[in-house]
Amino acid sequence: MTLKALKPLATALLASCMTAATLTAQNLQKGTYGYLYCHMSDLGEYTAFALSRDGLHYHDLNGGRAVMDPEVTSPIEGGARDAYICRRSDGSKGYLMVTTDMCNRKSRTWFNHGIDLLKSDDLIHWTSTAFDFRRGNDTFCDPQSPDIVADWSKVNRVWAPQIFWDPHHVWPNGDRGAYFIYYSILSSNEGDTHDRMVYSYADRSFTRLTKPQVLFDWGYATIDADINYLESDGKYHMLIKKEGGRTGIFHTKADKLTGPWPEPDEEDFVSFEGNKLCEGSSAFRLRGEEGWRVAYIQYSDQPKHYRICQADRFLSNFHSPVDIEGVSSPQHGSFMRLTRREYRRLERHFNRD
Repeated sequence: MTLKALKPLATALLASCMTAATLTAQNLQKGTYGYLYCHMSDLGEYTAFALSRDGLHYHDLNGGRAVMDPEVTSPIEGGARDAYICRRSDGSKGYLMVTTDMCNRKSRTWFNHGIDLLKSDDLIHWTSTAFDFRRGNDTFCDPQSPDIVADWSKVNRVWAPQIFWDPHHVWPNGDRGAYFIYYSILSSNEGDTHDRMVYSYADRSFTRLTKPQVLFDWGYATIDADINYLESDGKYHMLIKKEGGRTGIFHTKADKLTGPWPEPDEEDFVSFEGNKLCEGSSAFRLRGEEGWRVAYIQYSDQPKHYRICQADRFLSNFHSPVDIEGVSSPQHGSFMRLTRREYRRLERHFNRD
């Protein structure tokens, strides 16, 4: 067969591969130069950044101080927790973030009422849209959808949102693709006895959010879910803190992003912390490694320990925990790979003093 004849075949194969990739719900990965750790600071309820070349040894940006003003970007309560960051799905220049809009320092309670969706073109300047769930139908872009909460004004916990691109979602106008935002919710309505995992969809503008629907309810509190798609078995894998049965960070998997998500195996969990309390898991991969790294906060010791352990290519068999290095006040956060240009831009901007 001649090279000329092979060209159409190669083009068809490439198109086929690209189609297969676009049909899989997953967040875009890009960059081999370094890593960004985007996290809530343990010094206050604000978002901080740290950089690393190898994914294990980091240095704070901006001296560990806030990289944006939470009074502006988290207008409901003026505090930002549990930052999760990712790239826009289409590969264009752009980044997305979600945070818990909450300020325990001001309210002196563990209650809050909404989340913030943020976007940026350069990782430095961010704009946000706040969603106060107490406003019910006025908050969501699909007021006709069913309500999972009897009285929205009684919502008193909306925690730890994360983002996952879903190319399968179809909007009422026929547009395809949406950002799957998953988080936990609790209200003081009668019968709402525990935090449930729910999901909403955000549109490409990242300014509109659908009403939450139940992702799963195992009959006890579950928070801090972290979902990744694994090529090793073609399934969606979740790490989650559960507070029923044996407590801790556990692993479960599903064929589809929306589930069904079965209860975790009671033996498949982060076990090396013993009875110490852990939460805020975030799984990521280092360049060149087949397995995964799993970060989490072990918060029952004083001082707290932010760990990074290892897992196999199926996101199981957790082992070899070490403390993160170089971050002054790590807490619940997320990790994103960076290009050389992105890494140096962040360093220049935040360390210029």
